[in-house]
Amino acid sequence: MTIITDPVFYALAIPAVIALGLSKGGFAGVGQMATPMLALVMPPLEAAAIFLPIMIVQDANAVWVYRKDWNRRVVAIVIPGAIVGIGAAWLLAAYISDAAVRIFIGVTTIAFVAYSVIGMLRVPREPKQPGVPAGVFWGALSGFTSTICQAGGPPYQMYVLGLKLPKMTYVGTTAVFFAIVNALKVVPYFALGQFTGSGIGTSLVLLPLAIAANFLGFWLVRITPQEIFYKITLVIMLLIAIELTREGATVLLQR
Repeated sequence: MTIITDPVFYALAIPAVIALGLSKGGFAGVGQMATPMLALVMPPLEAAAIFLPIMIVQDANAVWVYRKDWNRRVVAIVIPGAIVGIGAAWLLAAYISDAAVRIFIGVTTIAFVAYSVIGMLRVPREPKQPGVPAGVFWGALSGFTSTICQAGGPPYQMYVLGLKLPKMTYVGTTAVFFAIVNALKVVPYFALGQFTGSGIGTSLVLLPLAIAANFLGFWLVRITPQEIFYKITLVIMLLIAIELTREGATVLLQR
């Protein structure tokens, strides 16, 4: 089994995998930078396929750790939409260019950063009850973006953050939702031929670091205020998103 040997790839993959581990450990949103980082040096869908086996292992750890801290109603609402979104991504993935996907990731990430900043500035509102139509819509968008470019976090969070769930319930609900979504994505990724020998080998090389970062996230989320860490992450995400959007737009304009 071969692996990717490009040092530039690992210079980006190592911090990306650490971000994924922290995200699965409970620092929701941090992992949003992972695929955009690798998309700087490879096709976005290929980058997403390298991360998927890693994420499934991390999901199993997260679901076990947070098995008592999740909201079943929220998951029951968003999963049907996510299934529709995953199916739509499966049908459309072969027709979307790498440049278009880069722009899509960039714009999605910029929207997420803007939404997060606006959320920090708004006057706190009363928690909402999880509505079904909105949950299905954002679940579908999350399933679609998660399948295309592992960017399912922003749409999901746009729905769930408004519910003002207790911190650990929010973390656990997020862990269960994405564990189900990532398991469902295995079928379309196989069908699209995204699992390659070198990709799987590279996933296995990165897996120990990913698991270590995963458990670091479990520990940090219980003891550390997330505000400063989250703001730094938003800045990094924004810079990466701007670069991806610039790259994608440049390619499309040259055609």
